[in-house]
Order: sequence, then C-alpha cells, then structure tokens
Amino acid sequence: MTAGQADALQRLWPKWGLDIDGQRVIDLAELFGNDNPVVLEIGFGMGEATAQMAAGEPGTNILAVDVHTPGQGNLLNLADQHGLANVRVGNGDAIILLREMLAPDSLDGLRVYFPDPWPKKRHHKRRLIQPEFLSLAATRLKPGAVVHCATDWEPYAEQMLEVLTAHPDFENTQGDGGFAPRPQFRPLTRFEGQGLDKGHVVNDLLFRRVQR
Repeated sequence: MTAGQADALQRLWPKWGLDIDGQRVIDLAELFGNDNPVVLEIGFGMGEATAQMAAGEPGTNILAVDVHTPGQGNLLNLADQHGLANVRVGNGDAIILLREMLAPDSLDGLRVYFPDPWPKKRHHKRRLIQPEFLSLAATRLKPGAVVHCATDWEPYAEQMLEVLTAHPDFENTQGDGGFAPRPQFRPLTRFEGQGLDKGHVVNDLLFRRVQR
C-alpha cells in the first residue's frame, strides 16, 4: 500500500467507509445523505473505473465493496481528489452485506465487473454468478433494477449468460438473448485494455430484475 492510500484510509474511512460486519441493516439514505438511487458494485480493483462512473453519474450513489485494502485506499483518495460525495467503500464479504445488511428492494442496480473467473473446473463452484447468489441479489434489487456483469473470460461469460437467462427473477435487456454492447457509462479500464491487447474478448451482460 502506498503512503497516499494509507493516508486516505486513515482520513476518510470514518466518513466514507463501511465495515461489513452483518450486525445491522443499513439505512442507505443515511449512509449517503440523500435519497438518490443506489448501485452496488462488487469488486472494484483499484477503483479507477468506479471513480469515473461516479463522476459521470453524480445523481447515482455507488456502494463499492472489495476486500483489497490498497484498492480501498485508492478509491477513497480518488473520491476525495475529485469531490465524489456519491461513493461509499465497503470492506468485507458482499454476500454478508446482501443477506444481513441491506433491506429488501433497496438497490437500483448491481455491477460485477471482471470477477475472478476461477478457470479450473474444480473451482467453478467458487464463481460469484451462481443461481443462489442471483436469488439473494434479486431480493435486494428493486423491480426494473439492472444487473450488469462484464468479463474477459469467455467460458465464464457463457456460464453467466446461461445462469442469468435461466433465472426467473431476471430478463435479458437484449432482444436476441445474447451479450450486450459495452455501455458508454462503463469505462475501459487498464486491466481490460491489457486483456484486449492480448486478444481477449470482453462480454457485457445486462439483465433486468422482473416483477413477479
């Protein structure tokens, strides 16, 4: 961790940080200080893309969750430098956050960009996008909320498409039932650029929470 990241964590965590401890249900309006829509981002790396999206959507609150301490410090630093009052940084397990700390129908969107693909077959069960995870997420997403996933690991993209398509709580926003073009609001990250330089194919998936 750099000195700047450590300093940002120390200065800004009390103001913009959230410890995911499963001990209480969060009042999101209180957490952000307004009633703007809230999008949950799971896994944000070093936070550059999150900061860009927050700057481009000042009327949307982003609750960004990761366990990578240098990334947390970096995102807090970026938010501070650019005056991004619509970002909160969560430390801990997103499953606990969803299950224990978020109220039903409290989220306006969910973003999962470039999650660990767990490429070995015996590790596939560790992948985040699974039916059980989607069922939990659906209870916290408002009807009409969009789940947006992106990956440069094609076998995982195919699994995501299969699992999301089969889930009764979600419908594909694409009329052909396939992958979506990269939306303009999702920045091209350094990590993604490196993958594209290596010939990787990046797939976006945009699925809407349906009313049942």
